[in-house]
Amino acid sequence: MHVGVQKGVSWGAGSSPLVLTCGCDRSLRSAKKSRARQDWPWRWLKAALLVSLVVAGGFLSWRCLQNEDGVTEVLARHGDNLRDTFIEVPCSEDYDSHKRFEGCTPRKCGRGVTDAVITREEAERIRRIAERGLSLGGSDGGASILDLHSGALSLGKHFVNLYRYFGDKIQDIFTEEDFALYRDVRQRIQQRIAQAFGISAASLYLTKPTFFSRINNTGAKTTHDEYWHPHVDKVTYGSFDYTSLLYLSDYTEDFGGGRFVFMDAGSNKTIEPRAGRVSFFTSGSENLHRVEKVQWGTRYAVTISFTCNPDHGIGDPVLK
Repeated sequence: MHVGVQKGVSWGAGSSPLVLTCGCDRSLRSAKKSRARQDWPWRWLKAALLVSLVVAGGFLSWRCLQNEDGVTEVLARHGDNLRDTFIEVPCSEDYDSHKRFEGCTPRKCGRGVTDAVITREEAERIRRIAERGLSLGGSDGGASILDLHSGALSLGKHFVNLYRYFGDKIQDIFTEEDFALYRDVRQRIQQRIAQAFGISAASLYLTKPTFFSRINNTGAKTTHDEYWHPHVDKVTYGSFDYTSLLYLSDYTEDFGGGRFVFMDAGSNKTIEPRAGRVSFFTSGSENLHRVEKVQWGTRYAVTISFTCNPDHGIGDPVLK
């Protein structure tokens, strides 16, 4: 039996025909197949575009993660034994807001790394000084500080003056030989900085703070434990003109994470610590930097800083 379709009927959204003729059904199926053949290239193109967007999104996410990590080039690997590496960079304007000292205030700026100034054996001896001193206290958080010059020592969530706090017990912790080695190491680093930047070592003065640091993966308890934030030494400490770090433990062997990162525009650079390695740099914004969070183990280093202004100079530590 043939059932006709009433002319002029329109199927709106949500409507459905109750009765269709067999001829109309065949015609609709034929039309759907024709439209499907016509739509196929577009469907393929949509699928291809979707896949491309997913891949592109994944790549951008990966790049963002890389940028957050901030490491795109390694200047000094842990396994390298570097005689001298120096990279010159344009000076920032930070020094213009401070009194300038001709022949000392940076006009040539940059960063250097050397494994040829301090031996690994000397670094181990220096590290034992730090270990003995920090055994008297230590932060509740992940970063502990020992300053032999001022006597500042992390203790819980605060600092104490170890010379006053421990009195005569200090004589059982440190020796004159310890302080002599510390002074000798400081002088050699000072000479290397002067040589690299073409200035007189006599124009440089040790300045504060100069200190040992011990960092592990314990969570921060105070702002003093948050060592990983990017910063500029000349901004943080106005007296700094040249900064150096002597590493006292080995990346990947004694600790994970904890690399030193120069945060350059578009391409960051990192230094992997190695016992006896010295990194040094001008202290202005041309050397914005941070330290990665330590993931495991313990990282030891000593920061030794220099100024061109004699009014901001300090003496070497003495056994009190």
